[in-house]
Amino acid sequence: MSEGLDHAAVRAHYGAPTERSQAKQLDRIDRHARAFIALSPFCVVASADAAGRCDATPRGDAPGFVAVADTRTLLLPDRPGNRRVDTMLNVAENPWIGLLFLVPGIQETLRVNGRAEIVTDPDALAPLAAQGKLPCAVLRVRVEEVFFHCGKAVIRSDLWTRGAGRRPDFPTLGQIFADQIAGADAAETDRSIEDGYRNRLY
Repeated sequence: MSEGLDHAAVRAHYGAPTERSQAKQLDRIDRHARAFIALSPFCVVASADAAGRCDATPRGDAPGFVAVADTRTLLLPDRPGNRRVDTMLNVAENPWIGLLFLVPGIQETLRVNGRAEIVTDPDALAPLAAQGKLPCAVLRVRVEEVFFHCGKAVIRSDLWTRGAGRRPDFPTLGQIFADQIAGADAAETDRSIEDGYRNRLY
């Protein structure tokens, strides 16, 4: 397949979507989507800046950490991190985001698209506190598209059973940073990262 296909050429290459794949798209959080979000401990947030440069970042916490405020509003807490805040900077320029929710053991995923705004008012953050600590901010997502995605990708990847929780033979993050950042010490970096995992999750 050649590169640089336009919209019409892409559609011609893949053909028309099935009737069901179009009919499944909702403009609200129905009871099934709400139940799935309540089970989900992990989602991926996709965003783009004003120039269209894209980013995808993981978000995770206890199942149901993303709150369903109503059928058209989600509240996504932002916990402490490395302060790159790529998603937040993107949303400040371009409110459109996509969310992909996963639930361990379930092959299907849930996709939610909409427009987000950054909320920092302490009263709004309080209901999303965890471990006694407020989130740094909350993304309030105005839902526009909601639909379940079939499990083919998860089945192909064998995501929930591959490795059975064992870490593959792969360098630690400290070792990677020592290769990428001049002067970084692998052991010291790993100790700092592990301390953050133990003591600075919230």
